[in-house]
Amino acid sequence: MSIVTLKILLEIMFLTIVFLHISKKNYDAAIAYGIQSFCVVLILFNSFQETGNILMLFIVLLTLVVKVILAPTFFTRLVRKHDLNISINTYLNISLTLITVVILTAIAHSSKLLPLTTIIPANQTLLALSLSVMLLALFLIVNRQGAILQIIGILSFENAIVAFTVFAGLEQSAALQFGIIFDIVIWITIATTFVSMLYKHFGTLNVTSIKNLKE
Repeated sequence: MSIVTLKILLEIMFLTIVFLHISKKNYDAAIAYGIQSFCVVLILFNSFQETGNILMLFIVLLTLVVKVILAPTFFTRLVRKHDLNISINTYLNISLTLITVVILTAIAHSSKLLPLTTIIPANQTLLALSLSVMLLALFLIVNRQGAILQIIGILSFENAIVAFTVFAGLEQSAALQFGIIFDIVIWITIATTFVSMLYKHFGTLNVTSIKNLKE
């Protein structure tokens, strides 16, 4: 794939994470996560085409099955089963949320982070975009009151790390490839199990309400 195509894939990932910040429905959030993960699959597949590494192809297939198919399916079924389609609010209002998104994006592209975004100078734009998605995913985790969106934020952060790893030229390490595989399986397992147990125990996925119930 060309640099332009890869940039478009990262821009789609960026737009999905922005959408997750303003989405009012958990179902739409699950679909957005699936689209984001599919972009990661294409980025990983491009890496496989360039390297011909069979283990990378396995990672591509694993990511496709687990993150594009199984995880979004789990979230949408959970939403339908427990009638959780209306998303929980954010701690900051929409205006402040979008302002923070702009600030974090500017930080990711700032000169302060050049040591990270110029690991491979030719990929500076791609690395800066990946870093933007990373920061926005972290913000999603702390700004959303609903557990589903917080879990999707964690998984989105992992997607951004994988993309950054590829564009930093680190994905060819066998140890790192096994680490990506382990990361995908463990995070998805923990996330799906945690959300199911949380709702079964408290009857809600609003973390603020859960805190009040505990008190």
